[in-house]
This record gives sequence, C-alpha cells and structure tokens, in this order.
Amino acid sequence: MPTKCYNNHYHKNEQLLDEHKDIDYVCCMQPICYSSNPAPRTYRKTSTTAPTTTTTGSSTSTGCSGFVRTSGQKFTLSGSTFTVVGTNAYWLAQKTSTQADLDKAFADIAATGATTVRTWGFNEVTSASGTYYQIWSGSTPTINYGSDGLQKFDQAVASAKAHGLKLIVALTNNWQDYGGMDVYVKQVAGSDNHDLFYTNPNVIQAFKNYVAVWINRYKNEPTILAWELANEPRCRGTTGTWSGSCTTSTITQWVQTMSSYIKGLDSCHLVGIGDEGMGLTGDGTYPYTAYEGLDFSTNLAISSIDFGTAHLYPNAWGETSDPVGWGSQWITNHYNVQKQLNKPVILEEFGIPSNQYSTYQTWLSTVISSGLTGDLIWQAGSTLSGAQTPQDGFTIYPSDSTYGLLTQHSATLKARG
Repeated sequence: MPTKCYNNHYHKNEQLLDEHKDIDYVCCMQPICYSSNPAPRTYRKTSTTAPTTTTTGSSTSTGCSGFVRTSGQKFTLSGSTFTVVGTNAYWLAQKTSTQADLDKAFADIAATGATTVRTWGFNEVTSASGTYYQIWSGSTPTINYGSDGLQKFDQAVASAKAHGLKLIVALTNNWQDYGGMDVYVKQVAGSDNHDLFYTNPNVIQAFKNYVAVWINRYKNEPTILAWELANEPRCRGTTGTWSGSCTTSTITQWVQTMSSYIKGLDSCHLVGIGDEGMGLTGDGTYPYTAYEGLDFSTNLAISSIDFGTAHLYPNAWGETSDPVGWGSQWITNHYNVQKQLNKPVILEEFGIPSNQYSTYQTWLSTVISSGLTGDLIWQAGSTLSGAQTPQDGFTIYPSDSTYGLLTQHSATLKARG
C-alpha cells in the first residue's frame, strides 16, 4: 500500500481514487504537504484596481420569482429564509449510469432534510470518455449537448427538482480532476503555467464562452441556486507549475471580471466564488495566509459576489495537533467576516478522515452557535446498481452513523432560521 501523504488536497483526486481504491490518501499536488506555515511572502497583497464592493449584502431583482436570493446574512426564497444545508456530490452526472440511480442518489440526500447539493458543471476532455461537457481539438473546444453531455446534466437538474433540492454548480476546477483550468491553459495558451487561466485574454474568453452555454441553458431554471466560478481557485494547481507572478490581486481581478460577466447574462441566479476561504485574519497558520493567492474579505466584498464559501480540511492543511478545535475557530472567523460584510457565508466543504462523527458534531454545533449561514458536507454517497459511489476517504453512506448526524443537523439549522 502506498505511503499515506497528508498534502493540502489529496481528497480532490477523485478520478485517481476511483482507479486505485487501495490507496489511502492520494497526493495530487507537487510537494505542498505542509507541516508548518509556508512562506507567504510569495504573494504580495497589492492591487492597482480596487474591486467594486458592496455593504448591502442583498440580492434582489425584479422578475426573479422562485429563485433563491439573499437578504443580509440570509438566503431567502419567496420572502422567507431559505436554509442552505446539505452535501457535495460531484459525481451525480458522472457516476450515475441510469435515471433510477440518479433518482436514488437524490432521494438519499433529500431524506436527510437537505435543501442543497453542490456538484460539478465541468468535465474538460481531449478524447471522449464518460460524461463530459466540452471536448478540445487543439485550441478549439466543442460543447457536448448529447446524452453523455448536457442532456445528462438536464436529468440531474430534473431529478433534483423532483426531490425538492437546489443545486450549486461549480463551472471549472482548480485541480486536474475532470479537466479544469489546466486544460484551458494548455489547449489555448500552450502553457503549463496554471495561473494564466486568470490573466491570458484568450483563455478568459474561452472560459466565458463555456460559461455562457451553461448560463443560457439554465438561466430560467430556479432549481439552480447558484453558479460558482470554480472549485477552489488558487494561483497554483495540481502540478504546482505557475508563472510566479500571481498575487491576491490577480485572482481578485479575475473574480470581479467573471462574476460581473455572469451577472450581465443572468440577473436571477446567485454567484459565488467556490473558494476555500483562505486569506483572512486568524492565527497566522497556512490557511489564514495569502499564500495561495486568496483574500477572503476583499473577494467577498465584490458587489457581483452574493455569498462567501469556506472549506475545512485541517489534516490536509497540516493542522493536526488539534484539528477539531482549529476547525471550530476557522468557522467562527468566517462568521466574523460574514457579519462584517453582511453577506451569507457557508461552510461549503468539510472533511476529516477519522473520528468523523464526533468531529462533525462539534463543527456543526459551531455552525449553529456562531451564526454561520449554512453548510454542505464533503460528501454524501449512495449505493447504486449494487455498487457504492466513490469513496475518497471522506464519503459517508446512508448506513453510516455519521449520515444520521446530517438529519439531526438539518432540522436544527432550519429551526435556527
């Protein structure tokens, strides 16, 4: 069995985990397996263009009846508080071979009292395989509208709707799983420098073109709660290769550009970044620094960003001495920014490979007591067509005791309002 490696994002290598289930933890980053605070001096918190900010913390638009909106630190639906609670399930379109499997997956999630599921709206390929949404030939992308493409996602939307669930859809990936940013950079710019995704005009335009397809297809569909610009954007990706010039202002400017672009196409759906919530005031350990190119407060203050997100993986981030306590403080510190900016913030991913029940019990209690707006676990699984959905070291199934904790928490968070 390969050596266990606690790097900063082993859990994201979903495809490799599917192929090598005997591996406990898969390292999917070049040596960024932090045991201490890396030198954050690489990132200069400088900016020549101040982002457009807002302090109102509300998203109201005429003609958006039936869509989830925000009001201050809350999500709302038809004038009442909408509680964002549920799970990630990146695999819904990729790993469900039949409509019955897709319906079973959503039924399992809905049974916990969940309201929201986060999933992938991307799979970039250079040769057709499985469910994919865009295939590249050189620098030319072609959208897959077929039954193994957007029609499959149509089925996911319909099933979510039938089960009373809303979807948060991430539109690309910082990591190489299911394509992501590096495919754009390689195919369009002919480069391995990950951060060109944020600055190269041709790459940005290619991504805008892809985003526009999704927006135009679903912009009248209220089952989609929000678009997210990316899953966990950082200056560096899976390989660690970058130009060396990416700063917090690089990603902030990209966030402003892309979120404004989406708002120009779709005024009803909410827009989030999908980031890990790094770069904020705290204890000075690695996740609080600007090392990865994130400035949480500055990005959340952008007027075209409706809500904030935080992810929580203390073991993977090197916070192993007291991961439970460290995680609770991480939640509280994000609530502090939520309150300051008067916008909702959700704990959008969280996971720990052991002692899950007691750890999640503590973290979810902290969500309740702190006032953080909502949370989505990473991640719920199901047994479909006789086989379990991917186990990445964090997945919980309906037969697990930890799964039952989700039901209790959903009821408590809804009662808090």
